[in-house]
Amino acid sequence: MSATPGQLTLEQQFKLETLKTEVRQLTKEQAQDYVIEAFRQMFVKDNLVKHLLKNA
Repeated sequence: MSATPGQLTLEQQFKLETLKTEVRQLTKEQAQDYVIEAFRQMFVKDNLVKHLLKNA
């Protein structure tokens, strides 16, 4: 069963809970680096989606 836009699948919800546990064990500096890298990856994904839609 897939999630509707704006909702998480059951698998994504599970991964998010696992991530919460891992992130709580990070130092402040590690957490800051993690957030920065997460945003960088989101930007790359946005650019990829825009490129694919433009060339579809």
